[in-house]
Amino acid sequence: MTRARPRHPRVRRLRGAGLTALLAALAMIGPFATDSYLPALPHVARAFGVGDESAQMTLSAYLMGYAAMTLLYGTLSDAFGRRPVIVGGLAIFTLASAGAAASPSFGALLAWRVLQGLSAGAGIVVGQAIVRDRFRGAAVQRMLSNIMMVFALAPAAAPVVGGQLDAHWGWRSIFALLALFAAALLAACLRWLPESLAPEHRQPWRPRALARHYASALRHRRFVLGIVANGCAFGGFALYISCAANFVMHVLHRPATAFAWLFVPMIAGVMLGSAASARLATRAGAAASVRVGLGTAWLAALINLASNAHGAAALPWAVVPIGVYAFGMGIAMPGMSAITQAHLPHARGLAASLQSFVQMALFACIAAAAPHFVFDSAWRMALAHAGAVTLGALCWWRAVAPASMAAATPAVTSAATPAIAPDPRGHQAAIRPQTRSRPEI
Repeated sequence: MTRARPRHPRVRRLRGAGLTALLAALAMIGPFATDSYLPALPHVARAFGVGDESAQMTLSAYLMGYAAMTLLYGTLSDAFGRRPVIVGGLAIFTLASAGAAASPSFGALLAWRVLQGLSAGAGIVVGQAIVRDRFRGAAVQRMLSNIMMVFALAPAAAPVVGGQLDAHWGWRSIFALLALFAAALLAACLRWLPESLAPEHRQPWRPRALARHYASALRHRRFVLGIVANGCAFGGFALYISCAANFVMHVLHRPATAFAWLFVPMIAGVMLGSAASARLATRAGAAASVRVGLGTAWLAALINLASNAHGAAALPWAVVPIGVYAFGMGIAMPGMSAITQAHLPHARGLAASLQSFVQMALFACIAAAAPHFVFDSAWRMALAHAGAVTLGALCWWRAVAPASMAAATPAVTSAATPAIAPDPRGHQAAIRPQTRSRPEI
């Protein structure tokens, strides 16, 4: 009996640090395409003779495309395999980046940015699925943690790299670099990334059933409040990232090469907060880490508001509260995600997609609205920042308050709330009622 030929005979399976580096690079491409472009926004506006508000549309259009596809990449890879989705996404992203670099008009640049956004999320979404295909138990958490540590470097490095490219070779060189980066990743995936999902484990693509399950998840009150709380609390990051060019160059009066003043404290805060969150969750639980993190973030927002109430923003004090806010969110966000997604224990992929979609959709809305409300004013930025964190904290309190009351009165069963459970007839999820009990973390 002859042995079956492998599907990809020339593909060498990566392990250890090599696999971590490749998956981290796949995750980095989306935020790198966002942050590296920020220093060039004023020059894009001048190149095409449009206002700063119009130039900002290239960011919000990219983010809307990115948000929309986060709902689909996971299920597409479940149906057609991990490798084809990643390879296809990288090929489209390479084409879109090259098209953006050669855009003859502002309309063409806007269209290419939408296509970039639609293709940019394949790496981070499908990469997480690859980790779960290849690892089990604690190894999954270790691998994801290693990926996130490398991934966190992208938002800090991207605006610095983009600012230098824009200063020396113009804004088109940023998109040329993105095209080269994506092409190199595409070649690496074709060479070293085999398919990790066997055909017998794939799920049929059923758009109507998928739409029904998304609709059912959105009728789960505590889950919806949880993802909105995540999105609003994350809105502080969205605000300062989308306003980065205006904040650094017009509010702080720094050159396009000085974006590290904003991004280094922000990313350092997230990394230190994530490390503190792991320790706090082990000792006190996820709920306690969320309370500590949101409290820290809210206090930082109030300090930011007070420091900008009188006088012009000045370094380093203009960015210190932003770093403290990032530290608080680094503590809170892992616990918020774990508690929120535990409301749908049999559909965590769907829950994660919805949470990512809400975050990125709010990011896009903030990027679109920011020029009209907060540009050129550190005080208005601080006010919007405090409002977003406060709204996130209030939504979180409403999300967990019913669970606390239900835990205090376990004999009382409230009206059924939709949850998602495995369907014995196939791979797709089915809807069943769920009583209001406290999610297990």
